[in-house]
Amino acid sequence: MMAILEFESKKMNHKDLNQIPLFEGLPEHQLQDLESIAISKSFSRGNTIFSENDPGSGFYVVARGKVKIYKISSDGKEQILHIFGPGEPFGEAPVFEGKRFPAHAIAIEDCVVLYFPRIAFIDLVKKNPSLALSMLAVLSRRLRRFAALVEDLSLKEVPTRLAAHLIYLSDNSVDRAELSLDISKNQLAGLLGTIPETLSRILAKMVKKGLIEIQGPNIRIIDRVALDDLAQGASRL
Repeated sequence: MMAILEFESKKMNHKDLNQIPLFEGLPEHQLQDLESIAISKSFSRGNTIFSENDPGSGFYVVARGKVKIYKISSDGKEQILHIFGPGEPFGEAPVFEGKRFPAHAIAIEDCVVLYFPRIAFIDLVKKNPSLALSMLAVLSRRLRRFAALVEDLSLKEVPTRLAAHLIYLSDNSVDRAELSLDISKNQLAGLLGTIPETLSRILAKMVKKGLIEIQGPNIRIIDRVALDDLAQGASRL
C-alpha cells in the first residue's frame, strides 16, 4: 500500500520522494535532482488544479488528499476517469507529448500536490533514462486500467461494473476480504457511470444475496467466487 505523504508539514527532501512508487528505488543523486525541481502546491477542496486543454506544462504527484480526473460531455454530463490519492501521479501523459491536458483535475479534498515542470523534468530524463522507464511502467498499468474502464462503461451493466471495481479494490488491499470505500457514493457512482440511487440499490442486492457485508465505508467480501462471477459477466445479480 502507498505511504501517506505529508510534505506540507515539513520541508520536502529526497527521502520523501523515495516513498512515491514512481520514484521508488532510484539512487540518491537522482532523487536529489528531482527534489531540486519539485514544487509543492496546496489546493482547497473544490479547487481546479488544471482544466481540459490547458497547456501540459508539467505533471503532478498527490502528496496528501485526493484528486478527481474527469471529462464533461457535450450535454454537460460528468464522467469520472480516475480518483487519485497519496503517492499517485497524474497529468503525466502530456509531459512526453508536449500537448495539452486531455481532462480536468479538481481537488475533492484539501490536498497538497508536488508539481514537476515539464522542461526541467525532460532535462533530467535525458541525463537519467531510468526515470523514463519508471514512468512508462506506471503509464502502462494505468493504460490497462483505463482500457478496462472503457470496456466496463460501454459493454457491461452497472452490477458487473461495481463487482469488478470491488474485486479491483480487494486485489489492492492488504486483506483481500476487507476493503474500504475511501470516496463518497456520489463519486463512486460517477466513476462507474451511474447514479447514487442505482448504486445503493445494487449494493443492497449484493448484501441480500450474501456476496458482501457493509458497515459504513467498510465492505467485507463474503462470497468472492460469486462476486468474481458477477464481475466477469458469468452471472447476474
